[in-house]
Parts: sequence; structure tokens; C-alpha cells
Amino acid sequence: MASQGVNVLRYSALVAGLVYGVYHQSSLNSVTKRAEIEHEYARKERLIEQAKAEYRKKTQPQQETKTQTSGLITNFEDPKFDLEAFLKAKAGE
Repeated sequence: MASQGVNVLRYSALVAGLVYGVYHQSSLNSVTKRAEIEHEYARKERLIEQAKAEYRKKTQPQQETKTQTSGLITNFEDPKFDLEAFLKAKAGE
């Protein structure tokens, strides 16, 4: 027969294991929830960027006709924008 001290150690270890298990499971759940939230946020950011790109495509043809006739890009956000050429064209007007 086991002594009382051994029984106390057994049940203490059991309770400690249960407490650790609950703590570990809650930390895993919080990490998973945080990852899901970040994934959803990234998805929404991609949707917003796609919507912006579609809007730019929708409004771009009106601006392209101006640049095709003069050859000057007037959109400041365009990567091909040349500030020097733009200022020279404005000075010439």
C-alpha cells in the first residue's frame, strides 16, 4: 500500500499536468486566432489593393489619351513620370 506522501505527490502531479494542459491549449488557441485575424487582414488588404488597381484601370484611359497625343506623362504616381520634362512643358506653355 502506498503512503500518504506518495498519494499527495501523485495527485499534485496530476493537477499540475491538468493545469499545464489547460494553459498550453489556451496559448495555442490564442496563437491560432491571432494568425487567423492576421490572415483575414492581409486578405482584406489584397482586396483593397485590387480595387484600387481596378479603379486606376477604369480612370486611366482618359489620362492615356492626353499622354499619347503629347507624349508627356502628367500622372505623378506613374513610375515613368519625368519631373524635368513636365516642368519644361509647363514652362513652354
